[in-house]
Amino acid sequence: MKFTGALAKMLTIHEEPVHYALSIGADVLAMNRLINKELNFDFTHKHLCYCGEIKDKVYRNNFCYDCYFSKAAAGDAIFRPELSKAHLNIEDRDLEFEKAYQLQPHVVYLAISGGLKVGVTRQKQQETRWMDQGASKSIVLAETTNRYEAGMIEVFLKDHISDKTNWQKMLKNHDPDIDLIEEKNRLSQLLPGDQKEFVSADNAIYEFNYPVQTYPHKVTSVNLSKKDKFDGVLAGIRGQYLIFENGAVLNIRSHEGFIVDLDVR
Repeated sequence: MKFTGALAKMLTIHEEPVHYALSIGADVLAMNRLINKELNFDFTHKHLCYCGEIKDKVYRNNFCYDCYFSKAAAGDAIFRPELSKAHLNIEDRDLEFEKAYQLQPHVVYLAISGGLKVGVTRQKQQETRWMDQGASKSIVLAETTNRYEAGMIEVFLKDHISDKTNWQKMLKNHDPDIDLIEEKNRLSQLLPGDQKEFVSADNAIYEFNYPVQTYPHKVTSVNLSKKDKFDGVLAGIRGQYLIFENGAVLNIRSHEGFIVDLDVR
């Protein structure tokens, strides 16, 4: 089977195990069914940019240079929630977009994905965020009314816990055995008084199992910008990574917009 088109972030469904779907152009592939299949990627050196134009290269995160420095979807508060200003009615790039995105319930969470980390996401897409990061377990630490409040809690907690996913350990399935409720209680006690009011009473533990047959002992990251052809037998999927039998991993999220020819055998 051959497919051609721009790669998009895989869609996830919280099932047992997590179900993945990959959009490539007009086609959507049920990726769990392709485990044990050989996948051959051939990068065309063309990108479908966020703005919808075909580019020879993109600047960052699937944005061309102009988009990255002009579109609200690449504004500062997207990457650093504490810089959110919509709650003050202050525009960064597009106040209507920023209000819709920032002025909605957010959560500060703890997740185990190769290690314990803290993060911020919109409440309505929390499970998607956790699956995208390859979390094995997660818990909501705080619930806020907007992005700024959540960002400020995360900034405080970053002095006590990492805000980064340890992706190599995650892809080797080296998840530490951590009591998330105990960690939530410990970190909640450290918060300043005005932030304690946001601590969630919900102590539900969310668990995720991924369709991986064999985890690699050594991880080798594939970059299609440097190696335009890649092939391997798919051994599993975790986070936004395709894991191959030889230990190679392909991060679909970092290849969003790459126009490829994909041959499935």
